[in-house]
Amino acid sequence: MPRKAAFLVLILAFSLSGRSTTERTAEAKTGPETRILFTGDILLSRNIRNQIEREKIVPWQNLHPLFSGATWVAGNLEGAVGRHEECLLQDAKAPCFDIASEHLKALKAAGFSALSIENNHSGDLGPKGREQTANALAEESILPFSLNDSPQFLKIGSVTVAVIAINTVQGADGAPTAIPSIEVAQKLRLARRLANLVIVSIHWGHELQDWAAAEQRLQAEWLMAHGADMIAGHHPHVVQPAECIAGRPVFFSLGNHVFDQKYPATKTGLIADCRISGRKMTCGGILIQTPGQSFVPSAIGRSTTHDKALANCTVPLSQDFAVEEYTVSPQPWSAGKPLQGTMLGIWKEGSLKWLSRRQEIVSMDAAPLAGAGMPTLLFSLERHYSPIDKEIGLRPYVYAVGSHGLVAKWRGSALAWPLLDAVILHDRNLVCALHRKDSFIAPDPTSDEARVALYQWNGFGFRGVEDPEALEECTRQFAEYIH
Repeated sequence: MPRKAAFLVLILAFSLSGRSTTERTAEAKTGPETRILFTGDILLSRNIRNQIEREKIVPWQNLHPLFSGATWVAGNLEGAVGRHEECLLQDAKAPCFDIASEHLKALKAAGFSALSIENNHSGDLGPKGREQTANALAEESILPFSLNDSPQFLKIGSVTVAVIAINTVQGADGAPTAIPSIEVAQKLRLARRLANLVIVSIHWGHELQDWAAAEQRLQAEWLMAHGADMIAGHHPHVVQPAECIAGRPVFFSLGNHVFDQKYPATKTGLIADCRISGRKMTCGGILIQTPGQSFVPSAIGRSTTHDKALANCTVPLSQDFAVEEYTVSPQPWSAGKPLQGTMLGIWKEGSLKWLSRRQEIVSMDAAPLAGAGMPTLLFSLERHYSPIDKEIGLRPYVYAVGSHGLVAKWRGSALAWPLLDAVILHDRNLVCALHRKDSFIAPDPTSDEARVALYQWNGFGFRGVEDPEALEECTRQFAEYIH
């Protein structure tokens, strides 16, 4: 039998092996408690690939009972789908993790619902490899989430969850993401507004360092301050102690999940084990161990260290996004749906009234922009092309919300200068905008200088506002981005 066919038969047998546990796990999946598992680094290349193909093993054969009892399982996939000849770096000393697409079936059979493809090896095969990986995972009904496609929205039980992927480690195909950054702040703000729970998957820290570096802690504090509810960290390949920061669980490093490193510390991993019950989430940890000459991990019990560190770290779920008597919510991703863009649903009393088209929404908020006592309007930042500056740029929109959907009151016309970001000052019902310092007459998208400005809605458009006290508040909003 050909090697590929033999592997597919093995996967089929593995996926069927859990059927005897259906009745036992049904209550866990449909009961009042929702269980989320997040693993560390997963490798399907190099020695892992060789053992899968040579010995016809499935790395998750010992974890099937654990995964089958969870509602949602996610992890971090290192590498990209494609051929080794497509690697950007051909130096033998520079590892390139090419993945055979048929091996992704083992991930689906194991029970993975989603995988981060935002790390320093996601670009090993360049943009084509990134695209191939996302498409191949989606074909297996596994959500692939990357920075460009973040946030991704999904339903886990009755909870709307947003997941955001970030990589701060230099890879083969480009610069990592900086924290702080306007882009990440916008993604967190959109996630915070539209979801009940925000999970950040982040590739950070230093390899083989079993404690969180100072920059990781600063980045975690910033992420929490901007809307994250839980952080699942990876890249060090060893477990780092979790902490409760700002009342939220931070797993600095979950270590290796399935990997071929030989250092003893890399053979122990952690699975973040989070439970949603009622309107709150709590988290702890499950330790896994991989034998020295094996790549098949087994769960060895609770991590009392992590359970104790997070014992009092209870996360309240956010309320749904209400505008007047309507609820605005994102449509969750499902297999066969595009990864890019957000589709919004307008609900009233539990009934879906309207669906938007999929579009690139950057952030969204609501306020009585015309002043206290006036109707609440939706203020949205979206990315569109404009003939004014001949760019695909950030455009402000204002909508009224009703049973017939979103009615545009302001269709993305420019404010005074090219826009970088904008938020509502809720105590004043003003729009606080961060602009580039160039102009529409002489645009310079590379400009790294910025300015702030205030605007008030007058019923049919925006007018500039001169208010020193409000301007000072606006400046504080964007102080870390102004040069």
